[in-house]
Amino acid sequence: MKLVVGLGNPGGQYEKTRHNVGWLVVDEVGRRWGAAWRKEKDAQVAEVRVGAVPGAKVLLVKPQTFMNASGKAVAPLVGFYKLEPEAVLAVQDDLDSPFGLLKLRPGGRHGGQNGVRDLIRVLGTETFPRLKIGISRPPVGWDPADWVLSKWREEEAATLAELVRLGADAVEVWAGSGLAEAQGRFNSTDLRPKPDPSSERPAEPTASGAVPDPGVS
Repeated sequence: MKLVVGLGNPGGQYEKTRHNVGWLVVDEVGRRWGAAWRKEKDAQVAEVRVGAVPGAKVLLVKPQTFMNASGKAVAPLVGFYKLEPEAVLAVQDDLDSPFGLLKLRPGGRHGGQNGVRDLIRVLGTETFPRLKIGISRPPVGWDPADWVLSKWREEEAATLAELVRLGADAVEVWAGSGLAEAQGRFNSTDLRPKPDPSSERPAEPTASGAVPDPGVS
């Protein structure tokens, strides 16, 4: 058994916010594998088998305790199933990664993500893997707390959908083949728009060999 926790906040007002991207990934995994969600203590959970038959057995978890108390929902499940930290994958939003990037890490500090912070507190270790979905730093003038609770913009929808799809793929590979395999396949993900090469083409020299100055008529 492996456990995948999508970090987020319960309630319709948070459903389409940046902080809940972990839920989107876990929901996509559940949709693919016919999850039957049920309430268990402080979480919505579903057991699925992902991958080729018989598939890896995975417990999908969506805490119902709000982000800052995510560990309260996860710790009893980890204890009940007697899981080692390496068998618990946290799917989280990441302020320090640009929107369009996805990466897996074997553990480490919480980086200010309060759901991860609480998981570290209750599990007593930093050595559980993370799937980080970049949401970028807030624009100038935005408080980070307001930014993570802001809703996705319409022009971000296509990239978000692709990130969620790839995130669900990464969860499946992690569950079936391990962290190293998932890192090798998905840590190069970069869906940021690429610059137009034509806009960076140097100016053509004149007949005399000098590059014309656009500020001189």
